[in-house]
Amino acid sequence: MLRQLELDIQNVTLEGKDVPVKLRVYDSLFVPMAKWAMLCAGNYRCVTETGAISINQAVHDNLGEAALIYSWVNEVAQNLGAEILDQVPFHKYAHAADNLLKPSSAARAIESGSLQIERVDKLVQTVAASIGMQNDELDRIVGVVDQRLLENHSTMLVS
Repeated sequence: MLRQLELDIQNVTLEGKDVPVKLRVYDSLFVPMAKWAMLCAGNYRCVTETGAISINQAVHDNLGEAALIYSWVNEVAQNLGAEILDQVPFHKYAHAADNLLKPSSAARAIESGSLQIERVDKLVQTVAASIGMQNDELDRIVGVVDQRLLENHSTMLVS
């Protein structure tokens, strides 16, 4: 059924043009985990103690650090059963980040005062801990996001 839906969506056009969103069906259950590394190396690193930065800055201001967290998160996924072929190489992600000139949606939500956001950073931290893995940089990222959300809660209570 999913494969038929994928094909049906692929064949849809609007005013003679492809629709911008596609459904991709993969045989591996681990393909969605490929996003974990991208989110931890870029999106959640957009959240800083002093405000939001672009995904480009989060990745390229310290490319080595971004590569290390990216690699470590991919290692977590591999320890859970993902294949290397299920994952996007860091250099491809870094190249894509060249054009990501705005903060991530998570960072923008925090900046606008949101009290809750989707927490893939914390999910990865928890899953990693369950298999005996820990990373200081991921712990730092989780801590910064926790702190910024706590600040938003405090601001709301004062208002």
